[in-house]
Amino acid sequence: MKNNKQLILVVDDDPDLVNSVALKLEANNYRTSKAYDGLQAWEKIKQEKPDLVLLDVMMPNKDGYTVCSEIKKDPQFQDIMVVLLTAVVDNVPSTSYTHHDGKTTPADDFIPKPIDLDKLLGIVQDNLVR
Repeated sequence: MKNNKQLILVVDDDPDLVNSVALKLEANNYRTSKAYDGLQAWEKIKQEKPDLVLLDVMMPNKDGYTVCSEIKKDPQFQDIMVVLLTAVVDNVPSTSYTHHDGKTTPADDFIPKPIDLDKLLGIVQDNLVR
């Protein structure tokens, strides 16, 4: 029997944050997958093709900006919703984020840290119904 719950990949180098976000999402009828750095995230995206990726910006091995750009440039994955998790938010528009080297990253939304789990759930629900 196929599982029709939407799959959300939670990516952050903080295991406690990943676990608390995953528990909140699972309690609200979502399936979750977990990754702890950018390389692991990209492998999971290729294997599982999640409906949405909650993606930390600052991670080891490959940062969230790079992973987001790779997702949006790849025709096989560009329809995956990407929500950036970041502690650095300076009045950025929700469709493009400028990072340290002046490039922009095409994300669908962002969630500032520290994360309010109820707000996160609302943002996830809003992005999955687009």
